[in-house]
Amino acid sequence: MKLAANPSVGASATEVRAALRTAIARLQECSVPSAPLAAELLLMHVLQGDRAWLYAHPEFELSPKDAAAYAELIERRSEGVPTQYLTGRQEFWGLEFEVGPGVLIPRPETEHIIEVALELLGARRTEPFRIADVGTGSGCIAIALARELPRAEIVATDISAAALDYAQRNAARNSVSNRIQFFEADLLKVGIEVPRRAESRFDLIVSNPPYVGRNDAGSLPREVREHEPAETLFAGDDGLEIYPALIDEAAGKLAPNGILVLEIGYNGAQYVGSLLSASQWADLRVARDLAGIERVISARLSA
Repeated sequence: MKLAANPSVGASATEVRAALRTAIARLQECSVPSAPLAAELLLMHVLQGDRAWLYAHPEFELSPKDAAAYAELIERRSEGVPTQYLTGRQEFWGLEFEVGPGVLIPRPETEHIIEVALELLGARRTEPFRIADVGTGSGCIAIALARELPRAEIVATDISAAALDYAQRNAARNSVSNRIQFFEADLLKVGIEVPRRAESRFDLIVSNPPYVGRNDAGSLPREVREHEPAETLFAGDDGLEIYPALIDEAAGKLAPNGILVLEIGYNGAQYVGSLLSASQWADLRVARDLAGIERVISARLSA
């Protein structure tokens, strides 16, 4: 068992400190990014404890069952399986989400969609809203908005039945199931009639669509390229394939003065901005993420 190799001198190979040390070495040997963090998270998962507990109990002896389980997780992580798929959890907007094979892992950068949407809504946050989340995946955007906007009613769509299963469980986990309807659909083609009353249209449409070009696939980390679902990542050769149809559908489903907020890739601002420069759109804005990359683009449908 690779995990038990080279234990620290004077310590049992199954003590927390030795197990962590050996696991980190194994992950670093396999060029796993953030190896110490991955080793800690996986041990926390096995022992059902937090980081403070691990470091307060360095001499705690893992049971043979826990040691074997940890060894297996470290080997799978060394082979490129994302830590989040191994633990089944990922935090987003301060909430916990279930994730696993078949669903995109929520990224911190996507939280900028929530920030931009809330900023644009301003003092209207306590008003009733109809929101659509297109390509909901794990449901992270829809659920975070439901938690922030207590009177919002949300429609969330995805083409993946597997992703929608995760999203529905996550909505229940975060106590917002009663305000989110999930539909297996391409974009906003949900097969339900939108009444003609203007107020029945959406006040806000948000989306984190696939925006990686297949030409850039080789530059992705193996964790992403080999394990996360391709349909959530790639959109044509340049990553821009979905935006025209998405923006066209949004224009037909938003109420007057309704807001559209989209995540974009590093090369998407100019092209997506050109689509939103048509006369029916106003107040075009681009927000950068913490790395300075243009990450979120928004516009308002003219009245």
